[in-house]
Amino acid sequence: DCVGLCIGRSVDLLAGLLGILKAGGAYVPLDPDYPADRLAHMVEDSGIALVLTQAAVRERLPGAAALQVLEIDMLDLSGEPDTDPQVEVSADSLAYVIYTSGSTGRPKGAQLSHRNVARLLDATDAWFGFGPGDVWTLFHSYAFDFSVWEIFGALCTGGRLVVVPYWVSRSPQDFLALLRAERVTVLNQTPSAFGQLVHAVEQEEEGSAGLSLRRVIFGGEALEPETLRPWFDRFGDQSPQLVNMYGITETTVHVTYRQITKADLDGGRSPVGVAIPDLGLYVLDGSLNLLPQGVAGELYVAGEGLARGYLNRAGLSAERFIANPFTQAGERLYRTGDLVRWNAQGELEYLGRADQQVKIRGFRIELGEVQAQLLAQPEVREAVVLAREGAGGARLVAYVSLNSPAEDGLLKDRLGKVLPDYMVPSAIVVLEALPLTANGKVDRKALPEPEMVSAQQYEAPQ
Repeated sequence: DCVGLCIGRSVDLLAGLLGILKAGGAYVPLDPDYPADRLAHMVEDSGIALVLTQAAVRERLPGAAALQVLEIDMLDLSGEPDTDPQVEVSADSLAYVIYTSGSTGRPKGAQLSHRNVARLLDATDAWFGFGPGDVWTLFHSYAFDFSVWEIFGALCTGGRLVVVPYWVSRSPQDFLALLRAERVTVLNQTPSAFGQLVHAVEQEEEGSAGLSLRRVIFGGEALEPETLRPWFDRFGDQSPQLVNMYGITETTVHVTYRQITKADLDGGRSPVGVAIPDLGLYVLDGSLNLLPQGVAGELYVAGEGLARGYLNRAGLSAERFIANPFTQAGERLYRTGDLVRWNAQGELEYLGRADQQVKIRGFRIELGEVQAQLLAQPEVREAVVLAREGAGGARLVAYVSLNSPAEDGLLKDRLGKVLPDYMVPSAIVVLEALPLTANGKVDRKALPEPEMVSAQQYEAPQ
């Protein structure tokens, strides 16, 4: 059975999640901070009949009248046994269904099993050696698959898990104080969220004093090493170790491993490293031919981490989980939609989403390349680049937050020296900080519309 879980960040959340799994069910996270329309779609699409919730958030659950709802904080459990329910659960039983954004705007539920998660922890143990001495944070929404790594990485290795209140996760200063107070050793962050934490560290006299971190693990977004320069300049690259792990919900959180050091600062695009040992990586062209070193192509993943498919979406499952043409054993490949290439060291470099290439005035542009050049400027702390439609067609717009003030036009002038003119943004919008989603990624929809004022207006050929 799939069981809905609509609970605020609390110990109740973990109790409810573990209760569902021990009863043999699969949990469907319904984060009460998500928009009502999205929650309503997830409730309908998953076909859940039962939801665990709390009295304080029940009203945020759409369609509650048609569901069996248990308020976990109002239950009288005094007459219930506290023994193991002795439910038979297979390694291939469904553990959770997490909904991810769809290209059509309709979220789709990826189905992951107990085996998927267990083998992730086993296959990465040699790199990390997590144990009872580690303290983790549940920083992310439990409807974001990074939380699976945070929750079970801690609980399955005997560690302690600190549930971070939502408002603390949105205040870098308060989160920094929590890391010190709880003596957190394992921190999982999207690069965007970590960038704001680094800024908070720089603002404090204590800096990194009092922190017990031994590992910082990045995921959820592309990591541009240049964003880590302020951290490396002050604290080095060994204590804590910084690790980049590329991954996707449909392949059980993580796919690759790469320790990031100072040497990566001048190395170009986002290095994502080598495959987790029980996975296979293929860089292919549009006809599923293998591509050589240095040539960009789409990444396909094989192996033990692949999801069962999408819930109630057989057609989409068949489109994204295809037969592996390189083996005879009936294995599948997951088509990621991500552009990568092999470098000279035999490691993968992430180049961006296949659907994030844009055309401006007929030129094909990788937004990540413009973004990387902005981040190379000493004044720039955070940067994201989008293509915005305007009266004269699509234009590039950059959104940045700054370490120090920059004169109007300075950043554009510098970009013009390293990029062709069609890759220089038409507008650079300065924000105090980039807005983040509930998952800690840059919230592109919340970025303001720029004021397109330019001395030069593009005139189309006639």
